[in-house]
Amino acid sequence: MKQVGFSIVILGAGKATRFKSERPKLLHALAGRLIGEYVLRTATAAGAQRIYLIIGHKAEEMRKAFTRPGVEFIEQKEQLGTGHALIVARPELECCPSDVVVVLVGDAPLLKPETVTALVATHKKQRAACTILTMRVENPTGYGRIVRGTGKRVRAIVEEKVASAAQKKIREVNTGILCFSRRLLLAHLAELSQANAQKEFLLTDLVAIFNRHRLNVTAFEAPADEAQGINDRAQLAEVAKVLYLRRACALMAEGVTFTDPEAVYIDPDVVIGPDTEVGVGVSLRGNTRLGSGCHLEPYSTITDSVLGDGVTVRQSCVITNAEIAARAAIGPFAHLRMGSTLGADVRIGNFVEVKHSTIGRGTKAQHLTYLGDATVGERTNIGAGTITCNYDGAQKIPTTIEDEVFIGSGNMLVAPVRIGRGSYTAAGSTITKDVEPESLAIARTPQVNKPGWAGERKKNQTHNSKR
Repeated sequence: MKQVGFSIVILGAGKATRFKSERPKLLHALAGRLIGEYVLRTATAAGAQRIYLIIGHKAEEMRKAFTRPGVEFIEQKEQLGTGHALIVARPELECCPSDVVVVLVGDAPLLKPETVTALVATHKKQRAACTILTMRVENPTGYGRIVRGTGKRVRAIVEEKVASAAQKKIREVNTGILCFSRRLLLAHLAELSQANAQKEFLLTDLVAIFNRHRLNVTAFEAPADEAQGINDRAQLAEVAKVLYLRRACALMAEGVTFTDPEAVYIDPDVVIGPDTEVGVGVSLRGNTRLGSGCHLEPYSTITDSVLGDGVTVRQSCVITNAEIAARAAIGPFAHLRMGSTLGADVRIGNFVEVKHSTIGRGTKAQHLTYLGDATVGERTNIGAGTITCNYDGAQKIPTTIEDEVFIGSGNMLVAPVRIGRGSYTAAGSTITKDVEPESLAIARTPQVNKPGWAGERKKNQTHNSKR
C-alpha cells in the first residue's frame, strides 16, 4: 500500500492576550527555547513533508525568529478564528503534496514527534475524514468534551458553555490538534461559518460538518502531559517544570546525578558527561557542554560554556561564554565572563572575576581579584585583591603575566604592562612599568610614622570643643 505522507500546519497567528504581553505567545521563552521552537522541532522530527506556520500578530518578528529551511509562512492578517487560518492557507494546501494535513497548535511544547506519527497512523487506519487528538484529564473544566457515538466515532466536540450536566462529566477532551484528509478538508472548508457563540470560523466546527455528510470522524488519545497547552503565564511555569524534569530524567538515564532533579534547570541543548554531579538550584543554559566527573555545587548558573572532565564549580558561581579545562576549580561566588579560557588545574576562588582572559595551567587566583583582558601564564599565583586596570576610559588594554609569577596582595596592574617569567611583585604595589624576568618589583609610597600625632590631635579636638 502506498505510504500516506503528511504535512503540518502550525497555528501561531494570535496575540498573547492572557499573557498580558505585546509579544506573540510563541516568542516567549520556555525552558531554554522559544515556545514556538518546540512545535517546529516536533514537526520536523515527525517527518512532515511540508511545514506551514500561520502568523499574524507581529508577523515580521515571527518570521525573524522562526525562518529556517522547510518552513513556509502564511500570514493571517485578520485573526478570525482557527478555521479562518486554514481558509487563508487554502492556496498552499491545494498545492500541498500530502494526502494528510495535521493542524498543530503552536503553544503545545510537550507534544512528542512519535505522538504525531501515531495520530497520522490512526487516521490512515480508520480511513477518517478527521482524527482528533484528545487527552483524558481529571478536571476537564474549560475544555471541549469529546462526545462519541457508536463504534467510538466522534459525534461532537461540545464546549463547556453549552455542555449538559452529563457531558460535563466526560473526561476525554479536545486538545485543538486535528488530522484531516486533505481532499475532504478542502471539499468542506467553505462550509465553515461564524454562526457560533465565538463569532469566529472554528476548525472544530468541521466535526459537525463531516458528521452531517456521514464522514468518519475519529479520535486518538494522547498522554495528558503531552497535549497540555499554554494559555497564561501560570501554565507557562507549569510546562517549564515538566520540560526541566523531563530533561533531568533523560540525563540521569545517561549517568548524571542530580541531588534533586526537580530543582535544576537544564536547557534542552546542554550536554553532560557521565558521573557528573549537579546540586540543587543549578542552571545550565544554551549550548553548555560538561565533561565527565564534574561536580557542580548549588545555585550556580552556567551559560554557553565548555567544562572539561573533573571540573568543580562551587556554590553560587556565574559562568558565561567560558572554556574551562580539566580538573579546574571555580568559586564559590566567582564570575567568569565572555571570552575567558582557563587551563587545566586552574584555581579561581571566591569573589574573583575573570573577563576576556586566558589563564594558564595550574595558576591560582583565590581571592577578591579582577582579571580583565589579561593573559596569565602557567603556575602563577595572583594575590588577593589584585586588579588588572584594563580600561583607560576609551578602550580596553591588555595585561600579560608570564609563567611562575608571584603577584603580591593588593596589586594594581596598570595596562599595558608585562610581568616577566619568575618575577615577584610586592604587596600593595601599583605596577605601571614592565617587570623583567626573575625580578622583584616594589611600587608603593614609603611609609612615614609620626609619633604622638594621634594624641596631639585628640588634645586639640578637646580644647576646641570647650571654646
